[in-house]
Amino acid sequence: MSPDHFPVTIYHNPSCGTSRNTLAMIEAAGYSPEVILYLETGWTHDGLKDLLARMGTVPSDVLRTKGAPAKALGLLGPDVSESDVLEAMLAHPILVNRPIVATPMGVVLARPSERVQGVLDRPIGTFTKEDSEVVHLASSPVRPRRPYSHKRPPAPSR
Repeated sequence: MSPDHFPVTIYHNPSCGTSRNTLAMIEAAGYSPEVILYLETGWTHDGLKDLLARMGTVPSDVLRTKGAPAKALGLLGPDVSESDVLEAMLAHPILVNRPIVATPMGVVLARPSERVQGVLDRPIGTFTKEDSEVVHLASSPVRPRRPYSHKRPPAPSR
């Protein structure tokens, strides 16, 4: 697919270095992504649930604990339900970790930013991050690993 026919959406926080690096990597690969400033727009219940389902994850897996009110809201305890976390994310968009990137190849929490390569259909190649770290990304796209999966891959057949 060409960039014109391969939609890329990034849920972006311009104050976050990882989010800025991810956006720059997407643009370096030749895409003009739809940039959603989720701290300004907020989330809808169905939109966030759909995004999480496409990621194959639950709200607590993308709960931002650093620099967010998760602890003050009592969201870090073992008895907190996923429904409670989701509702808190709707009320406080800062609770959703970022950046999240959605493409026809999947949805990924791009932490670290290099994970975005797994949902792009063209290589990024070599990229220099804001902090001057140079990363060499795969010459062909790799599938994103599902975060927080506890399933083991099947044993190889002999």
